[in-house]
Amino acid sequence: MNQLHDTAVRGFASDNYSGVHPEVLAAITTANGGHQVAYGEDVYTERLQEVFAHHFGAGVEVFPVFNGTGANVTGLQSMLPRWGAVISASTAHINSDEGGAPERVGGIKLLTVPTPDGKLTPELIDREAWGWGDEHRAQPLVVAITQTTELGTAYSVEEVRAISEHVHRHGMKLYMDGARLSNAAASLGLPLRDFTRDAGVDVLSFGGTKNGALGGEAIVVLNPEASVGLKYLRKLNMQLASKMRFVSAQLIALLEGDLYLRNASHANAMARRLRDALDAGIAAGDLPGLGFTQETQSNGVFATLPPGVADRLRERFRFYDWNAARGEVRWMCSFDTSEDDIDAFVAAIREELARA
Repeated sequence: MNQLHDTAVRGFASDNYSGVHPEVLAAITTANGGHQVAYGEDVYTERLQEVFAHHFGAGVEVFPVFNGTGANVTGLQSMLPRWGAVISASTAHINSDEGGAPERVGGIKLLTVPTPDGKLTPELIDREAWGWGDEHRAQPLVVAITQTTELGTAYSVEEVRAISEHVHRHGMKLYMDGARLSNAAASLGLPLRDFTRDAGVDVLSFGGTKNGALGGEAIVVLNPEASVGLKYLRKLNMQLASKMRFVSAQLIALLEGDLYLRNASHANAMARRLRDALDAGIAAGDLPGLGFTQETQSNGVFATLPPGVADRLRERFRFYDWNAARGEVRWMCSFDTSEDDIDAFVAAIREELARA
């Protein structure tokens, strides 16, 4: 097949735009050839359990799935009865970017709370954590947080632990959407277990696709008492891979060594390079009208631009509006974003702001 795209083109719209890391591609090739038992009874999926136990501790259960939405819907379903509800930030992916799948496919009522930075706190959770025993109200039984958040911010260990203690004290469970869990590990400089299992998270999703995989996510049960029926729910939700060895091989490639951390650290560093260069320009008075709405703690930069600038800039670099009404945009960096990519983007931003 002929190559249909220009491999020199770079964008800042999403870390899903990047290709597959060569080490992940090599792992898929290694897993190819011959026959392996289908539907997860293969040696690669067996090995994956050991790899996740190394990072999260003995006794965890890992369920590879195709995508993040499938992981979230299926994982949350396993934590809830039919009358259960999930408390989340209003910006959470399960609420704003999954097409209603948790509610329409999962049958899960979402109770959302506005937050300034994408992060929940015990106080914010309490805005919806009430009404237990009221037959007229969906029962709040799970709290879902995202690490790192949809606004690029990261929960500290102390913040996760405070939430988990509060949640468990009320008899609820804690779910973590970990689509960018590796970026959080790189941002915090901590092992994965420190801010997940040891901080009180019951079930999480682990994301590989945004961090160099072809298409590989997993539901990880950290507390077996918090989840039931995943063996059946994964199939029911069309997330059971017949040739699961190829999903497992990707996650092994990321986590058996330090590839997950190398990729995420690089993506975070490129976002920091972008933010630092723009901050310096603002300080020098060279970037009129540019501002920022969030701290840059992972691989995303959230900025505001004067009217018309974003559209002109998008003629050269693809990225998304986050809140068009206030001129807010999101710039995402990936494992393959280069310093030259950042420098070219900064130069383009500078040029377009000069025309504003």
